Parts: sequence; structure tokens; C-alpha cells
Amino acid sequence: MHKKSSLIPMIIIGILFFIFGFVTWLNGSLIPFLKVICSLSDVEALFVTFAFYIAYTVMALPMAYLLDKTGYKNGMSLGLGTMSVGSLLFIPAALNGEFIYFLVALFTLGSGLTLLQTASNPYIVLIGPIESAAMRISIMGLINKSAGVLAPIIFTVLILSGIGSIENLSIFEIEALAQKLILPYGTMAIVLFLLAFFVKFSALEELEFTQDEYDDSSVFSFPRIVLGAVALFFYVGIEVIAGDTIGLYAQSLGVINVTVLTSYTMVFMVISYLVGVFFIPKYLSQEKALSGSAILGIVFLIGVTFSSTTDNTISEFLWGWSGIQTLPNSVTFVALLGLANALVWPTIWPLALADLGKHTAKGSALLIMSIAGGALLPLAFGKLSLLSGSMQEAYLYGIICYGVILLYALKGHKVTGWGR
Repeated sequence: MHKKSSLIPMIIIGILFFIFGFVTWLNGSLIPFLKVICSLSDVEALFVTFAFYIAYTVMALPMAYLLDKTGYKNGMSLGLGTMSVGSLLFIPAALNGEFIYFLVALFTLGSGLTLLQTASNPYIVLIGPIESAAMRISIMGLINKSAGVLAPIIFTVLILSGIGSIENLSIFEIEALAQKLILPYGTMAIVLFLLAFFVKFSALEELEFTQDEYDDSSVFSFPRIVLGAVALFFYVGIEVIAGDTIGLYAQSLGVINVTVLTSYTMVFMVISYLVGVFFIPKYLSQEKALSGSAILGIVFLIGVTFSSTTDNTISEFLWGWSGIQTLPNSVTFVALLGLANALVWPTIWPLALADLGKHTAKGSALLIMSIAGGALLPLAFGKLSLLSGSMQEAYLYGIICYGVILLYALKGHKVTGWGR
């Protein structure tokens, strides 16, 4: 089903993608923050990403069933309402200071986002011609990652202004710092609640899908969607590693203001999305953009692993003139992964959904479930860094992720049947 592109739906979905980005990329700031507040190890701190992203796997099928009952528009509204509840749960978590309360709040936020993303992503693909879907998704990605740039900055200003280092705080200072989460998350709960009403009574049209004549397992007979979900699993994993571990890694090297560093990765993603908006498909095919992204990611991971942890020359060259905090070369390469990551999501979606016809809705749900990579792979990264004794060396294992993405770009999306 294809709907004629319309400005109003694009604006409404754009607002939702901003919410996705803002809520999601707050995690990069929360990880080093909660590590101090709750006295966590690096691996324990990465359960922030696990609790958030595992919701996509646990809740994807229940949410897909709910969408069948409520419709996509009402589903978006319910998703925003669930996210509002998740934001409110941060208040007792901040008052209590127990990590488990934060994990419950994060899982609830992730559950709301699961419903919201399952409903909104098909809109972007189906609201216009499939050939231009990558461009529309890139526009949404610009909005999403712009929010990702702002979220860590706002978090740092509201929570850490005037504090400086969050290391070596007294018990009373830690309790006071934790309670500073109450105002921003309480405000976010109110905003999300109001947005839920806005979407419910907006002019957004309902998507209508033709009923499948096959059983639920028939979507797995399309290799491009199954392999696309596998590629997205590894992509989301490496994207989260790049965005959410940069603060932990920089913290281990003694860098200050680490809660803002996710913004660096997001800035490079915004730059790459601009390439997608202006160059795909006129000058750059979706397949070549995906292949180039994977190769660039491998190059940057090699840079992370083998470059200096004390020399700042690369960041001084890139932005030293601006007065922005410079970073060790190795940390800068983590931020540069944003350039490699941005165009993977917008190119895999249309390649995976091409010619699915009646199976499009089920295919979309399968792709959303692959976001579980953001829950599992960062934990694996944390374990590898612990076993190797070096977080810098652990980044090299991310080459596996980009290898899977490259295989999908070169071969996987072309497979029309299993065994062919």
C-alpha cells in the first residue's frame, strides 16, 4: 500500500523521530552518570542499554498484536503514553538510588518506543514511492540524530552544571546529584503525555494493509527481509556501541565532561545523513551507500584500536579552531563511527522491504525486533573489554558487525529464495 506523500504526516512523524532520538541518546549520558550514582562496574553500567533495547525484542510481537487491534495512529498515541509512564518512573528511581529502579524505568521507556517505532517506520516507507524511501528515512534520521546531539548537551547543562568531575563524590553529593534527575524526567513525562493527545487527535491518516493470504511464518520465505533483520541486528549493536560507550571509554582515559560526548558521534551522523538526503539515489545508489558505510566503519574501528590515547591532533584538526573540547585520537575515531553508521538504517529498510507486498507489515515488525542488537552487543562488548583488559582493543570486534552489513549490501539483499 502506497500513500501519496503529504507534508502534514511528514511533520508529525518528524516530531516522533525527534522524540526517538532524544530519549534514545540520553542513554549515552546516563551510563557514566549511573555508574557513579549506583557504584557500578563498566559491564554493569552497560545494562542501561540492555534494559532499554531488550524491550524491542520482548515487546515487539505484543505491540504488533496491539497495533492490529488499535490501528497505527492510536498505537503511536499509546506508545507516547507508555513512554510518559517510563519517564515518571525515573522519579522514584532517583529518590531511591537503586539501579534496578532505573532499569525498570528504562525498560518501560523502551516498550513505549517499540510501539511507537513499529507504527511510525512503515509510514516513512509507504507514504511515498519505495524508490525514494531512503531519502525520506534520511530526513527522519537527520531529525532523530539532531535530537541525539541536543540530548547529552541538555543533560549535562541541567544535571552537571557547576559540578565538573563526577568522580570521588561524597554520599550526600551523590544523593543530591541523583535527585537532579527528577525535574528533567518529570518535565519529559508531561511533554510526552501532551504529545500522546496531539497525535490521537491529529490529521494523521490510518495505514491500511491488505490481509495476508498466507500464515504468519510466510514472511520468512523472503531471504531479503530475514537477512536484512540480521544485518540490522548487528548495525544497531555497533551504532549503540559507538554512541553509548564513548563516554565510558573517554572516562577510562581521564577525559572530562564525558556525559556530553555522545553528541560528538551524533554530529557526525547528522553530516552523513545530509549526504543521504542530497546524494541518494541521484548520485549514489542505496547499495553503494550501504557498502561504503560498512567499509568506512571497518577503517574507523582500526583507527580506534591502533591510534593514540593521549595525542589530540585529529580532533584539533577537525574542530580545534571552534573552542570545542578536543579528544584523544582513539576517542575521536569512536565519534567518527557516526559517519559510517548513519546511512545503514535508511538503506537497509527499503532494500529489505522491496516487493514484500502483503507481507510488508510483518516484515516491518521483524526489522523492529532486530533492534535487540542494541541490547545484546554492547553487553558483549563490555564483557570482551573486561576479558581483554582493554576497552580500546574490544572495539576491534565491531568489524564483525560491519562485515555482516557489507555482505548484505553486496549479496544478501539480492537473494530471492533460500538455496539460490
